[in-house]
Amino acid sequence: MDASAAFMILLAIVAYLVWFKFIARSLNGPRVWPLLGSLPGLIQNSHRMHEWIADNLRGCGGTYQTCIAAIPFLSRKQGLVTVTCDPKNVEHILKGRFDNYPKGPIWQAAFHDLLGDGIFNSDGDTWLFQRKTAALEFTTRTLRQAMARWVSRAIKQRFCPILETARLQGKSVDLQDLLLRLTFDNICGLTFGKDPQTLSPGLPEDGFAMAFDRATEATLQRFILPEIIWKLKKWFRLEMEVKLSQSLQHLDKYLSEIINTRKLELVNQHQGGVPHDDLLSRFMKKKESYSDEFLKNVALNFILAGRDTSSVALCWFFWLVSQNPSVEEKIVTEICAVLMETRGADTSKWVDEPLVFEEVDRLIYLKAALSETLRLYPSVPQDSKHVIADDVLPNGTFVPAGSNVTYSIYSIGRMKFIWGEDCLEFKPERWLSEDGKKFEAKDSYRFVSFNAGPRICLGKDLAYLQMTSIAAAVLLRHRLTVVPGHRVEQKISLTLFMKFGLLMDVHPRNLKLVLEKISKAGEKLSC
Repeated sequence: MDASAAFMILLAIVAYLVWFKFIARSLNGPRVWPLLGSLPGLIQNSHRMHEWIADNLRGCGGTYQTCIAAIPFLSRKQGLVTVTCDPKNVEHILKGRFDNYPKGPIWQAAFHDLLGDGIFNSDGDTWLFQRKTAALEFTTRTLRQAMARWVSRAIKQRFCPILETARLQGKSVDLQDLLLRLTFDNICGLTFGKDPQTLSPGLPEDGFAMAFDRATEATLQRFILPEIIWKLKKWFRLEMEVKLSQSLQHLDKYLSEIINTRKLELVNQHQGGVPHDDLLSRFMKKKESYSDEFLKNVALNFILAGRDTSSVALCWFFWLVSQNPSVEEKIVTEICAVLMETRGADTSKWVDEPLVFEEVDRLIYLKAALSETLRLYPSVPQDSKHVIADDVLPNGTFVPAGSNVTYSIYSIGRMKFIWGEDCLEFKPERWLSEDGKKFEAKDSYRFVSFNAGPRICLGKDLAYLQMTSIAAAVLLRHRLTVVPGHRVEQKISLTLFMKFGLLMDVHPRNLKLVLEKISKAGEKLSC
């Protein structure tokens, strides 16, 4: 190498280091390394990523900026990431400047093969049209009644019998697996009126469920790799992209058969056939003529949104309750108090049928405990948005066009400046009025588990209905404890799964003892 070439290389290195120092000075998050950006810290803390983000946010007052790669001309745009948990910033992103913060091209490209231009993978007019159409259905009481029927049937005929069998045989259960199967059967029933029956004795494998799981897993893999890499793998049909393609073919065939069958059934319905009240049938009954592709996207989008979120929330709920006996006692006491009024003192009548609408709606403390679970362990721990135009967040942070903004829902629930000194405690009482008789919803930008702003979750009430019904049915009949030695850890995914499932032992619930406590409490009050 001649002297001039060596000098040019040295000059380039010096110029890069000067540039890097200038860029690094403007970033206030985790340590940024030359070329690698904040990637080393992310890899080192990959087993506790959400806690690591929360630690960084605490040290930076709720917002920081970092770059995933310290490469010239990249950091200002694609490489720059703004991370926040400040409710004012979150409200600005999700509501104030909603149009400036879409899902963006990276998200849409990764999910397009699975979700198409469905409601959870679209922006602008495409999203708005589907949102308005779906909102009309989710506001109807009949859809809530349909959900209640699917949930009640699954609880009575499958979930509770499986738990009871495990109790009698002295066997543990993987509660996460059971809950995933339960919510999958329910959301499929609600979405297109067909029960896959994955939660049945023997826990059978279902082709549609397996294809759906493989497709979502392969899609999530795309977020780990740079876009150019997974697109090359797709082009050359390599590794997970092969499984994704095969799974998508299976899903397409399955849903095509359902749609074609439903079209014939809806024609026969006018001639006295069996009526359908599932979401797919509701879309097909509208005056507008939707394509089969649109209907498939509707089905897959709502299954993705309604399956994992509720089951994961319930998983963390049962774990937290098992760690907090006083909370469990209050929940069970509330359930028993309601059933004494609605069904009488004969406890045998309490377990014959799952709770109905009116009984579920009265379980205020249970709803508070579920909300507190979602505050600490949100089913979707973080979300990201693409920045269309230069903007300044309410806390003064400048976000350039082309960069990304991530709001950490997990961190929002763990900040003292948002929830107080006891923010890390599992405390359902924070959701109740001072007299403890009313549930008090929190500001949706402090509690973002159901999203907020124009994209707030349409199925929020259905989710609470399902979770409350399942939680009440289980705790009324059983006491669950974590199997000794079982490790409860977060799985790093778009959804906050437990990495090793949730192995629990099933014990009988002594309702007579609960009734005695209620009776004694009543006597004290009367005195």
